[in-house]
Amino acid sequence: MTTGEVQSSGQKSTAVVWRNRAIITLATVVVLVAAYFILSSFIPRWWAQRLANTVHGSFSSGIWWGLVYGFVFTLLPLVLLIFAVRVWKRKGGKFMAGAAVIVALACSLPNLMTLTIVLGGNNAAHAGQRILDVDAPAFRGACLVGAILAAVVFALVLALMGKRGFSRHKAAKAAAQQPAPAAPPMTGDR
Repeated sequence: MTTGEVQSSGQKSTAVVWRNRAIITLATVVVLVAAYFILSSFIPRWWAQRLANTVHGSFSSGIWWGLVYGFVFTLLPLVLLIFAVRVWKRKGGKFMAGAAVIVALACSLPNLMTLTIVLGGNNAAHAGQRILDVDAPAFRGACLVGAILAAVVFALVLALMGKRGFSRHKAAKAAAQQPAPAAPPMTGDR
């Protein structure tokens, strides 16, 4: 085998690898687009019906469940994301951070599905809006209020964590810069 034959087979293998990557990427995009269109016609109706079964057409129940869903399913993902950031550089932290991000995404799904109903422009979203108007009144507004409250609580927790860290840093810096105690002056008496 000559050097030219080895180089040409090496170039072929690189081209084959890139071709395979392109095919896999294209297939993944096609599957994701198809899944999007299938789920976008199913999820808003299904989620609105689940909420309607929970609320049973009661305003007070709609407000209560909206506040709970909005608060819990906003605060919990935010706390999990902060946990992921804090454990990232520790031993085994990348796995823990990845797991926390996946759990945070799963925990945010109820709010994301409600958002597909509120902001969606397709027939399924409009059907979901009608279902929520009749069978889960006040849920959407209360869910928004709960999410805003969760964001405010999260911001306050972050501010307290930052203040505590700043105070610790300031105390450590002051301790490091403090001069060593000087020896007492000698008076000459023994």
